[in-house]
Amino acid sequence: MTYSFHPDAELELNVAVDYYEECKINLGAEFAYEVQQTIQRILEFPQSWQKLDREIRRCLTNRFPFGVIYYHKEEEIIILAVMQLQRKPNYWKERNI
Repeated sequence: MTYSFHPDAELELNVAVDYYEECKINLGAEFAYEVQQTIQRILEFPQSWQKLDREIRRCLTNRFPFGVIYYHKEEEIIILAVMQLQRKPNYWKERNI
């Protein structure tokens, strides 16, 4: 199975990596690794995580306050958002799927 990022989700990931890297050297890389591990869990068990809306699901990272918002389309996972959990919860709903 493959995955791809909505352009806004990729931007969110990059902004968060930069933010954590500014906070502490290598923390951005640790955050990126944690998101990658979360995506791997999604790829292994795409139907296992909490549904938020129709077929859109959220898988939480273990170490950071983020969730990966995604949906499963045929043999691909589409990542709609890399959401900081203290943000407005439904901001990503207007993204084209």
